[in-house]
Amino acid sequence: MKITANEIKTGMIIEHKNDYWNVLKVQHVKPGKGGAFNQVELKSVLKGTKLNERFRSSETLEKAEVDEKKFNFLYIDGENCYFMDNVNFEQVEISKSITGEKYKLLKENLEVVISFMEGKPISVDLPNNIECTIKNTDAAIKNQTVSSSYKPAELDCGIKINVPPFIESGEKIIIDTRTLEYVKRVN
Repeated sequence: MKITANEIKTGMIIEHKNDYWNVLKVQHVKPGKGGAFNQVELKSVLKGTKLNERFRSSETLEKAEVDEKKFNFLYIDGENCYFMDNVNFEQVEISKSITGEKYKLLKENLEVVISFMEGKPISVDLPNNIECTIKNTDAAIKNQTVSSSYKPAELDCGIKINVPPFIESGEKIIIDTRTLEYVKRVN
C-alpha cells in the first residue's frame, strides 16, 4: 500500500531499499530554506541494522503488508516470551530481541498486538500507556530551577527513565511504552 512520507508513524513497517524496516523515530523538519522533510530512524526487520533516512513530504513509500493479531502475555522463560492467542488459544514464542528492552514491561495477561510477516513474528506492540512503580530515585533538591526539571529513576521492572522532581520512590506512574518516557503520576 502506497503512503506519503507525511503518513509515516512510529512502529510502522515500510519497504525501502529492498528490505523491510521498522520505524523507530519520526521527526518532521521544516528548514528555513528548502522544502519540509521527515527525518526517520529505521531498523531492519530481517537483519537488525539501523538506518537514518530523509524523506521529502512529496515522496511515496510502500507500507509493508503485515498481519496483526491480539495476544495475551503469559510468561518469560530464558530468552523467549510466550503469548497466547485470544481467539484460538494457540501459544506463540517470541525472542526477547524482537521486543528490545520493552519485554521488561510485560505483565501477566497484558494484551499486546503482534505483527506477523509471512507467518513469522516481527514486532510486539504494547499498549501505549502502562502503570509502573518507582523502585528508587534521587531526592529532590530544594530551590532547584525549573529548567533542570527531570531526575533519573529506576522502575520496578529495571528500566531507567527520567521523572519530574516531585516523584518519589514507591509512587505509581504511567509511562509511554513507545518512547519509555514519563506521562503522569497515578493518584
